[in-house]
Amino acid sequence: MTSLQNKTLIVTGASMGIGRAIALGLAREGVDLVLNARGREALEEVGTRCTEQGIKVATVQGDISRPETVARCAEKAEKNRNMFGFIHVAGILNPGPFIWELEPEAFNQVMDTNVKASYLLIRHIVPVILSRGQGVAVFVGSGAAERTQPGIGAYCAAKAAEEMLARQLAAETDRVTSFVFRPGIVDTRMQEQARQAGGGAADLLHRVFRPWKERGELLSPEQSAADLIGLLRKDPGQLHGRTFRAG
Repeated sequence: MTSLQNKTLIVTGASMGIGRAIALGLAREGVDLVLNARGREALEEVGTRCTEQGIKVATVQGDISRPETVARCAEKAEKNRNMFGFIHVAGILNPGPFIWELEPEAFNQVMDTNVKASYLLIRHIVPVILSRGQGVAVFVGSGAAERTQPGIGAYCAAKAAEEMLARQLAAETDRVTSFVFRPGIVDTRMQEQARQAGGGAADLLHRVFRPWKERGELLSPEQSAADLIGLLRKDPGQLHGRTFRAG
């Protein structure tokens, strides 16, 4: 078993849902944190909750697909000598339209937050890890990476690309344990957005997403976070280059 205590991890998308649950769960494990999200108030609330566990917490408000935001995360993490890696949770769905209906700005938001941000985290954080020894890079993936679903076509493509980046990183160095964590079907804001989506493919989305809620099949963010934290306690070498699913 690997002790997480006193290591530093960056968690993106930490203000709500799975990211929030991961941050709070890691804080209880004694992990020092650099937390990122776009919403300042919710991010600061999570940071305060984590600090109550007696750990070091820094917050970085901003869009994680922007180089300056990732650089600020790296700078804050570098201040701790126990820098261990990152967990990229942040993502955007923009559900509802068929691909030909999706506005370029909405398409770019999905690709940037899932794919570009993954690249920027690798570019800025991996050199820090390598300079210190070994660490982890966790990419929150999705079963959408392996299937088509009208109404979230950009998200399906983005998750496929993000998961490939995780595997590519694993192929390029064994000093950074890089793996994909698929959190399962979790009761999050994205699920709500899909259930309420408009656009040409809305009915097709509703038929898939609404029954999960109606049948009580959604995991809680806390359940999914606990699965990931359990993986991180294991021997990192067993995780490298692999894809894990919650539940």
